[in-house]
Amino acid sequence: MSVPNPAPDVSVDIDGHIATVEIHRPPHNYFDVALIRAIAGAYHALDEEPDVRAIVLASEGRSFCAGAQLAAPAPDPEGDDAEPSRRTGSGHLYQEAVRLLEAETPVVAAVQGAAIGGGLGLALSADFRVAAPEARFAANFARLGFHHGFGLTVTLPALVGQQKALNLLYTGRRVKGEEALEIGLCDALAPIEELRDAAREMAAEIAGSAPLAVRSIRRTMRRGLAERVRIATDHELVEQDWLRETNDFREGVRATAERRTPDFTGT
Repeated sequence: MSVPNPAPDVSVDIDGHIATVEIHRPPHNYFDVALIRAIAGAYHALDEEPDVRAIVLASEGRSFCAGAQLAAPAPDPEGDDAEPSRRTGSGHLYQEAVRLLEAETPVVAAVQGAAIGGGLGLALSADFRVAAPEARFAANFARLGFHHGFGLTVTLPALVGQQKALNLLYTGRRVKGEEALEIGLCDALAPIEELRDAAREMAAEIAGSAPLAVRSIRRTMRRGLAERVRIATDHELVEQDWLRETNDFREGVRATAERRTPDFTGT
């Protein structure tokens, strides 16, 4: 039993009832439309494999996923760019993100390092997250003069509650592994050298249950999630569009590139 690798930088490995979908864009695994499309494609292909009962989402390198590749995006054969836009074509980034949530097989993310911005959105699309103490989670959009995306409007408060979500979104602060466990951003901690094994162990525990029952329960518990995220991302894009034209957004991007504190003016 095998599922072809959906892209050169996304691999699929099946061992027993567990599949590992791994991102190979080290060290930081920045994403673009093509990468999210490949991950979603892998999930849906694995849904068709009756022996696969759980997926581990992992990545190669220092970061789990440090966000979108805003500068010099990787070429995309379908002509999409890395930056979110109002485009409604089949390759739209957020349409691919919704496809992640429409897949049926439970996913455990192994978060070894930074899950930042859209990378946080990717981590939160999974059912569970096992993190190393070195992991860092951040919705850093406001520090860029920008609006959050990737459906965090829905997924973040669902995990940590409205008030903690507001704090993370307004401040853009980084949360390390221990605090992430405390507030619900991750479900378990494991030493970084044991992280993959711990994520696989959680996936194996899921795989030990009746697979039809697990999928049925998952459909009930996540009912309407993909549609809520689709609606949320439509609004997130509207906010991103006008903020992209502001001086604060340009300053936020410059300050991040120059590794300095931004000087926002509210214009």
